Amino acid sequence: MPQISQATQKLIQQYQSWHQSFQLKEGVSTIHVDEVASKVASFYEKIRQIVDWKEECLMKRAAITRKLKMRFLNLELNGLSAENNIAEPLILELIRGGHFPNDKIEETKIAKVQELINKYIFILKNSPSERSPREKLQFYNWVLEIAACEIEEILAPFRREKALINYMFELMKERIRIKEGTFLIKDAVKDEEKDIQIYIAVQQALFKLDRPIISYHLINYKYPQWKNPAEEFLAEITRNIYNIWADIEKDLSHPLGKKIYAICERYDTPYLLLGDILSEENPTEVAEKISNPETLESLIKKNYQKRFSTLKKRLSRAAFYYTLSVLLTNSVSVVILEIPVANLIYGFFSRNPILTISVDILGPTFLMFLFAATIRLPSKTNLNFVIVETMKIVYQKEKVDTYEIKMPKKKGFITKFIITLFYLLGAFVSFGFIVWIFQLVKFPVTSIIINLIFIALIVFGGLIIRERSKELTVEEKPAGFFGFLFDILFLPVAGLGSWLSNKWKRYNAIAAFFNALIDMPFSIFVEFIENWRFFLKEKKEEIH
Repeated sequence: MPQISQATQKLIQQYQSWHQSFQLKEGVSTIHVDEVASKVASFYEKIRQIVDWKEECLMKRAAITRKLKMRFLNLELNGLSAENNIAEPLILELIRGGHFPNDKIEETKIAKVQELINKYIFILKNSPSERSPREKLQFYNWVLEIAACEIEEILAPFRREKALINYMFELMKERIRIKEGTFLIKDAVKDEEKDIQIYIAVQQALFKLDRPIISYHLINYKYPQWKNPAEEFLAEITRNIYNIWADIEKDLSHPLGKKIYAICERYDTPYLLLGDILSEENPTEVAEKISNPETLESLIKKNYQKRFSTLKKRLSRAAFYYTLSVLLTNSVSVVILEIPVANLIYGFFSRNPILTISVDILGPTFLMFLFAATIRLPSKTNLNFVIVETMKIVYQKEKVDTYEIKMPKKKGFITKFIITLFYLLGAFVSFGFIVWIFQLVKFPVTSIIINLIFIALIVFGGLIIRERSKELTVEEKPAGFFGFLFDILFLPVAGLGSWLSNKWKRYNAIAAFFNALIDMPFSIFVEFIENWRFFLKEKKEEIH
């Protein structure tokens, strides 16, 4: 019978510890919010999910970031004073919104959250000031996003996820090799640099983590004292915080990262399934079960089918929310941007406004429907590859598989010119066809430009969702002629959408409207409901 590897044994122990962490300590006070106020706040948060949709695993932290920025706005008005305790109202608001369970979080965590908030207040107040206003604003947002990650970790520790990330990270460090000599200049990539890129790629592949949470993990990876810093260490970090920020951004944009991610994305399924097995099985019996290859194989098949059956639903839901988010903004832009601008420049919006507005709003929706309808799930033969790869990582082996990365040779000027020419030709055909369709419907030029932006975002989102459909795929399949043609026509549009998506996050008009005019007043309203309910309960208690 094969022997379980030491890395897998360590992972089992960490999952056993995670199972035990669910047992609440007796006599420990937990945070409670009013149920009626919670229902009102939860309804509002569901609407917010449509406005600024993100991956499901990122929605909780997006809410923390949004509400933390709102609380810090009040602190800014008071000069970023640490004397203002914002941890308790922040946590209460997050629980009311349904982002964390009621009566489950220990009250002692309020003090811990306030302590970390004070740490970030210190960093913001004492960081170097000789920076441009734009850089200061970007830095301010980055710091609060990192703070939101740490708050989430305190309120809902992701011990299981971190254990699986570290497990895959350690195994991938042994397996990934960078070919030197012919394809890559020798010693161009240091081991530490390669390890950091593997660490980033593993997080992206396993849980689709985004830049803020990966940045937070990188800070902890490079500076283990970050969570509980001594005064001298915190002062030193604050003096160098802009350099730390720049180093992390450089790590996240490393050219080697994409190639390492491609390997991690292909082989992440065995790790995900092993995590599912350890999560669901009895922690005291799981080691004995997976030590038997036949039992492990049946568990792999069982959990693979579970993931397979939910994959299509998750992809459809993602397509729906992404389309609805863009559709809502597109609809508003027609009313507050396209029509007024067209009237200002041309004196009218369209000769046939009903047809124009219908195409304007429904066109992007139909495009996303096409992306969702053409999603292809893994083939039946893929399961056999998954079983073999899972066995390889679970059991001890004398010879370890290696995944070689070959960096391409530098291209000459003529080759670069020809490739760029074909790329621009594909962009010309794609954008030209879109413009031709809009001209048939007699769109004004201003509306065509605005709709090109929305279509680029839709194509970018659609390609992301199509990539998500490959999350269980281990077998490698050739793209074929139609896949090649698809890439030529859609990649230029998606490239524009990728560039715009960063601007989209910053300047989403609907999200800004909600934050400025609705979010803060609504939070005050929900707090009023809770206080009013508490007052009524007190009055009832006085009646005998």
